[in-house]
Amino acid sequence: MNRQNRQELIVSGIHLELTPSLKYFVNEKSDRLFRHEERILRLRVELECDRKEKFGTRFKAKGHVTIHGPALDASVESDECHKAVSLLMDKLDRMLSRRAQMFKVKRHYLHGTELGSPLPKAIYGF
Repeated sequence: MNRQNRQELIVSGIHLELTPSLKYFVNEKSDRLFRHEERILRLRVELECDRKEKFGTRFKAKGHVTIHGPALDASVESDECHKAVSLLMDKLDRMLSRRAQMFKVKRHYLHGTELGSPLPKAIYGF
């Protein structure tokens, strides 16, 4: 990983106390994203605990990746916090790999452009 480009990881908790072990777990899981894509500027992970009597405790993990180009956003729900973080990182990794694949396809297979009017005929022989 390129350490010249300092990636920023922001972890926040909503209705949830962030323990050092949970922060460490998010940091370890996010290292995979930073290894796969060096152009990530910032990764923001929001962990939310939703306690409803009907459904029990649900954890929601939201990820926001700031990268050159359009930003990527994803969210995942699960019954365990660590499982939600793992699912979120898997989802963001798939999104980043799909984005990289789309750039490769666009670079290697250029599409023709539609012009509003036909091109003029070339005249040979002056």
